[in-house]
Amino acid sequence: MSRWVMLLLSLIVVTGCAAYATQQLDSVFGPATPENRAQSVSAEEAAFYREKVKPILDSRCVSCHACYDAPCQLKLTASEGLERGGSKDLVYDGTRLLAATPSRLFIDGKTTDEWRQKGFHPVLNERGQSPAANLEGSLLYRAIALRKQQGEFTQPVLGDDYDFTLARDQQCVSIEEYDQFERDYPNWGMPYGLPQLSDAEYNTLSHWLASGGKMPKPNAIPDALAQQVALWESRFNGDELKDQLVARYIYEHIYLYSLYLGEGEGHRFRLVRSKTAPGEPIDRIATRRPYDDPKVDRVYYRLWLDPEVKVQKNHIPMRLDEARYARWQSYFYQIDYDVTELPSYQPKIATNPFRAFRDIPAYARYHFLLDHAQKTIMAFIKGPVCRGQVAVNVINEQFWVYFLDPDITYNNTSADFLESQVKELDMPAVESSNTLSIASWIMFSEQQKSYLSAKAKLMQKEFNKRIALDLDLIWDGDGENQNAALTIFRHFDNASVVRGMVGQHPKTAWVIDYPLLERIHYLLVAGFDVYGNVGHQLVTRLYMDFLRMEGEMNFLMFLPKEDRERTRQYWYRDANQIIKNYIFSDYIKVGVQSDVAYSTDDYQAELYEMLRTKLSDILDHGYDLQKSELAEDDVTALLSLQQVKGGGLQYLPNLVTVLVTRQGKPFEVLSLIHNKAHANISSLLDEASSRLPEEDGITLAKGVLGDYPNVLMQVEASELQDWVKQIANLKTRQDYVNLLNGYGIRRTHPNFWVVSDAIAKLNKQDRPRESGILDYNRLENR
Repeated sequence: MSRWVMLLLSLIVVTGCAAYATQQLDSVFGPATPENRAQSVSAEEAAFYREKVKPILDSRCVSCHACYDAPCQLKLTASEGLERGGSKDLVYDGTRLLAATPSRLFIDGKTTDEWRQKGFHPVLNERGQSPAANLEGSLLYRAIALRKQQGEFTQPVLGDDYDFTLARDQQCVSIEEYDQFERDYPNWGMPYGLPQLSDAEYNTLSHWLASGGKMPKPNAIPDALAQQVALWESRFNGDELKDQLVARYIYEHIYLYSLYLGEGEGHRFRLVRSKTAPGEPIDRIATRRPYDDPKVDRVYYRLWLDPEVKVQKNHIPMRLDEARYARWQSYFYQIDYDVTELPSYQPKIATNPFRAFRDIPAYARYHFLLDHAQKTIMAFIKGPVCRGQVAVNVINEQFWVYFLDPDITYNNTSADFLESQVKELDMPAVESSNTLSIASWIMFSEQQKSYLSAKAKLMQKEFNKRIALDLDLIWDGDGENQNAALTIFRHFDNASVVRGMVGQHPKTAWVIDYPLLERIHYLLVAGFDVYGNVGHQLVTRLYMDFLRMEGEMNFLMFLPKEDRERTRQYWYRDANQIIKNYIFSDYIKVGVQSDVAYSTDDYQAELYEMLRTKLSDILDHGYDLQKSELAEDDVTALLSLQQVKGGGLQYLPNLVTVLVTRQGKPFEVLSLIHNKAHANISSLLDEASSRLPEEDGITLAKGVLGDYPNVLMQVEASELQDWVKQIANLKTRQDYVNLLNGYGIRRTHPNFWVVSDAIAKLNKQDRPRESGILDYNRLENR
């Protein structure tokens, strides 16, 4: 510990601060008020924060304190989150009967005073500013000091006094309660359940906090970038009704994205709704959903500079460049249509995109969504809905996704059909965020049945007569767009989506058309309220069941007619399908024969390979092991693991991030994904009853695939084949423990942060724009 910090700590002891009970803080340091932190920041202090302090916060704290699921809502991704502090209220609460008041950083509160009025408590000292007060009155300092006092871990697996479950009982104490917290939870310092900060890191943070925890405002953006912002804001804010409608449509689909206006990684923007026009300071409109009534005469769409550090689990990057603008222009303006009035923001209209945007041809809307289809799906994967086992047990562990070709399937007939079905395509958000789940589910299930029955009649009429039911219906990315084939992985309580056909043949696949893609977005992204009541969350989950099955049924249509029901029954073994068979009854009975020519009896496998051939020019191979720097023999050994089924694979975690070294030096990262098999995924709360561990498999990928690793491992390149053999020969839980003992970097490992930093560096080198800080809230303790 540095002499400087020792002097400060001695000062605290001498003045008797540590001996006072927390209720006496006011009498010692004065009352707490945010105004006490309103101090100027010198150039030297600004540089110290940016160059010394922020890298520590980013690499040691943000891995747990980011996004909606940050413990105690303490977001450390930006200085505004530090100033806001923490809260005892939960964002994710699957039991609340009434919707909660939103508490989104940068949106629902604009000043520290506003956050204090909303019940947030400070983590930085807001009493009189002195070195002693700044340390004694800072939750952040007290937390890292408590962890420092605990010292190094003495056992590889932590005891039962630690709770790492997502639904754990959080202890969100204020500084006035921290003395008691230290007595009750002496091992719960920060980083929680991870190795302590190094002496250098601890001293840096202590010095910064003792000096007032000063954080500079962001620097102004360069003039050239400001000109780009002005250009794009002018494009988003045309005065014609068509311009305003198109801008609203674009905004409601990309408002979660990180927007880049050039090659550099230094500045990211969000598209936001503002009360003020371009050229004026942004006055952000705060509503629960992106289409809620803004209560202004004119909405302006502005590019807001995002000050938060990049976190991979919620990072959806999109570059706004001239090529993208030209494509958008071709989709929305090269088709002749009129807009005579703008749609209402009333829930009946705004929650249903088929009502709100009916003036924009479906062909144009679908092209827009396909242009960045991975991001369209990613908004569900990385948005607030995708958190927890119940939220994602609606999808299979690994499946491939394809899309219908808009140039073949979207004509006058399909447009008329979609218009006729608008009333059947209402979304759960029309019921607001306080939903009565059973009544709502019955209503939406009947609407879904009606829509699918009408769709079945259209297919029966059109296919084999006007349109061939063959692979020409599958979008090929127009020969250049890699979004035409996607792979989705579920990692038990979270998920990932990547481009390409990654891994071995999956059990199921989806084919998505425009109405399905649009409903996925408005159900799980635009229409989902993370602060909604249990009914809203439950109906959202149940409605997604319908959408998944519709995507699967679309895929099955390409199989021979006589094989569809057999395959569907295999996908849903042991499931009670009475209700879903009722809803899908007409769709299941579509008697149109597939026009795909098969030469084997394994139709599904053959179809996968025909699709691979059709899409070969645009398939993304970035996650292929063959693209790594590994030796050919090692790649062959790793690929052999993908043929292993069952046995001891059931003991593997959902996601392992592996650092491969050469003579101790990092040079490659691999991802091992445990694909857990199920007889079906129809159970909402009893998933374990449908597990089929004897059918489990694994996928290995180059680089970081997945945002929430459960385990880190380090393997020397010369030992890769031994590592492969050990995994292939797993039979018991103890075998997995032995694997961890040999290669695991447990959360208690003294080299944990060294390996973590190496993975982060390689991840950034491999995918500079897509990468970000990984989330460690799901690291295992075994």
